[in-house]
Amino acid sequence: MAVPRTIVIAGAGIGGLTAALALAARGFRIVVMEKAERLEEAGAGLQLSPNASRILVDLGLQPRLSGRAVTPESINIMSARAGGEIARLPLGEAASLRAGAPYWVVHRADLQGALQAAVNDNPDIELRLGCQFEDVASHAKGLTVVQRCGNLRKQELAAALIGADGIWSAVRHHLFPGVQPQFSGLIAWRGTLDATTLPREYTSPRVQLWMGPNAHLVAYPIASGRRINVVAIVPGTWNRPGWSAPGDGNEIKSAFASRWPPTARMLVGAVDEWRRWALFTVPDHGGWSDGAIALLGDAAHAMLPFAAQGAGMAIEDAAVLAKCLGDSAPDNAATIPAALKRYGKLRRGRVLRVQRAARQQGRIYHLTGPMALARDLSIRAMGPARMLARQDWIYDWRV
Repeated sequence: MAVPRTIVIAGAGIGGLTAALALAARGFRIVVMEKAERLEEAGAGLQLSPNASRILVDLGLQPRLSGRAVTPESINIMSARAGGEIARLPLGEAASLRAGAPYWVVHRADLQGALQAAVNDNPDIELRLGCQFEDVASHAKGLTVVQRCGNLRKQELAAALIGADGIWSAVRHHLFPGVQPQFSGLIAWRGTLDATTLPREYTSPRVQLWMGPNAHLVAYPIASGRRINVVAIVPGTWNRPGWSAPGDGNEIKSAFASRWPPTARMLVGAVDEWRRWALFTVPDHGGWSDGAIALLGDAAHAMLPFAAQGAGMAIEDAAVLAKCLGDSAPDNAATIPAALKRYGKLRRGRVLRVQRAARQQGRIYHLTGPMALARDLSIRAMGPARMLARQDWIYDWRV
């Protein structure tokens, strides 16, 4: 197949695999390089609001996900100061019908597995595991992408290179070496538990958001409701390589021992095995593309998870990228840089708004004293319908 129809993607995470499917649907040949020998998505659960799920549905993923994803009935906003629920935002099937797409909570491994299965079934996509990006050179015919697979170095002629290789992106380092991830001062403790270990009233299909002093807690069902995903966000320090490490359950239990209601403490105490994740972000002013090379997902805009849109923004990136490249003259390599520049221009404003919303949400969740009381009273006064309507600008987005 002609070089202008070949696009190389570095990274086979959620953003990279979604981009592969979206670009293949536009008639491109795709090569996905992934340094891992097999795909084992880090983390546990994630939320996919309609802006993201409708893209996956359009790509044909619904049959692969519907048996594993859970459609929560509501988002229950809980206050440690108040001792319980202060608002319940309705979701469920009715909300899905209004939005034209479902609100899903799903295990990351289930989503990545569904994406990988779709990729493996697509004859226009080649997934190369155990291969990592090493270098890239531009020339008149496009790009030569150098990859290392074990002890072998391979070269691939391509029209474009997409860096979907996460927050520690090698492609971003090649493009913009001065852009470095920044530690937020917050640690996410993540774990799961068997739903049968909790009382029945705590395992209904809902998202629980507990707001408290300098910390918050999120819990929701995954794996067809068989397990509960728990995420606790607390301040912390990080002075080790990487960004993930095993966590001592006694440490996180201690953080929630005082000023937190029994239900929140029960959720934290029920998790047997924790991992600690340092929350890093990529600076807002980072670049998105240079010539025929572009970034996608966390490589471009890793953000705090407090708007539940990290995966959603990567999935949106993939859809817009495919549209921009598909709308260009794909048989002419000279049109690729302009298409990638347009992609970045279309995405930057929305992503910046979501990044800022996530930072603001985190500050609101962690309020203390009189400010926490004012927050709780404001949420009660606003009511569920108005609270949910504040998310319309996120959920109603379409390519």
